[in-house]
Amino acid sequence: MTAFLVGHATHPDWQGALALAAAQVEARWAAHEASDAGPLTLGFVYFTDHYAPHAQALVAALRQRWPGVAWVGSVGVGVAAGGVEYIDEPALALMLAAVPPGRFEVFSGAKMLHRIEAHSALVHADPATPDLSELIEELADRTETGYLFGGLASSRAACHHVADGVWQGGLSGVAFTRDVALISRVTQGCQPIGPVRTVTACERHVVTELDGLPALPQLLQDLGLDTLADPRTALPRLRATLAGLTSPGDDALARPGQFGADTRVRHLVGLDPGRDAVAVAEVVEPGVRLAFCQRDVQAARRDLVRICSEIRDEVESQVEAALPQGVPAPIEAGARICGALYVSCTGRGGPHFGGPSAELKIIQHALGDVPLVGFFAAGEIARHHVYGYTGVLTVFTGS
Repeated sequence: MTAFLVGHATHPDWQGALALAAAQVEARWAAHEASDAGPLTLGFVYFTDHYAPHAQALVAALRQRWPGVAWVGSVGVGVAAGGVEYIDEPALALMLAAVPPGRFEVFSGAKMLHRIEAHSALVHADPATPDLSELIEELADRTETGYLFGGLASSRAACHHVADGVWQGGLSGVAFTRDVALISRVTQGCQPIGPVRTVTACERHVVTELDGLPALPQLLQDLGLDTLADPRTALPRLRATLAGLTSPGDDALARPGQFGADTRVRHLVGLDPGRDAVAVAEVVEPGVRLAFCQRDVQAARRDLVRICSEIRDEVESQVEAALPQGVPAPIEAGARICGALYVSCTGRGGPHFGGPSAELKIIQHALGDVPLVGFFAAGEIARHHVYGYTGVLTVFTGS
């Protein structure tokens, strides 16, 4: 599986953007036709919400231009391709791949998995779907590894997602068999400002005790505040504070001062001084570990570089394992990455990292000029969790 072909463009009209992006794909495909890659079978499409009213026509045009290609994707307030981010402008990004038939299956609410033994799956979903977390957990249980990756559609219009058609509500995507080699990592965007504590008393969203002590005073302690008596001092600090939640048995910290991949960041949605309680945007149970946190650009940058390095190291180890004993690995092992998908939070991207397309340029610098597309999501999916303020990077590797 070697052919991953990318095209992307911005244009006031979706048809103009599609024509420009398609020309790029077809020019690259001409260079691959002499290879043994096989026919193009699977397409990924991400488009900004400027094109959301035309989603049906856009997908119909894709299917007409590339008959026999199955399409998956999503709308986003921003999309990405290579080292470029298109945020809050009309744009689309395409990636077509030559995945052998029988190694993937597109699914949606109307057509769930039944033809293949799913090893992992790319998932897109409408964030307004009821019981979405439970649906994602159920889908993860239907894969051999329990590993999902993807994100929630983000849009100021309809939250469309694509799976051989245009959907609103529920979830959809494409599942892969174990024959499709991929590596996926989560990068965190927040840093704890205090210790990891255990929820010892709570009522749904409201945390009343941490480590057996009232929760609100511990939040104030982490923020360096004595009381809430001075709102002008307290409120800006509180608005910038979030909660990192980790289920019992999962890793709360990857290393001191850095959240592990299992931590889910949620907003603080209220304080209850009468009960010394804190409310978070997730139903919690006793035993969940919680650390108050804040966004940190430098920590996010370091963590993004870290996951890119981990992926490169894992790809290199795969290359070395496949070589006969005594044969050195190629100097540029990154060439074994065939294609990549990146789903980032709407609160990240170049505006957060300090310059136009800054987040994607970090990835491009770390991985090289690999074919990559993605979008900026209203929540990121990895394993069986929905995250916030994270990035999920998935690379497809050579067999």
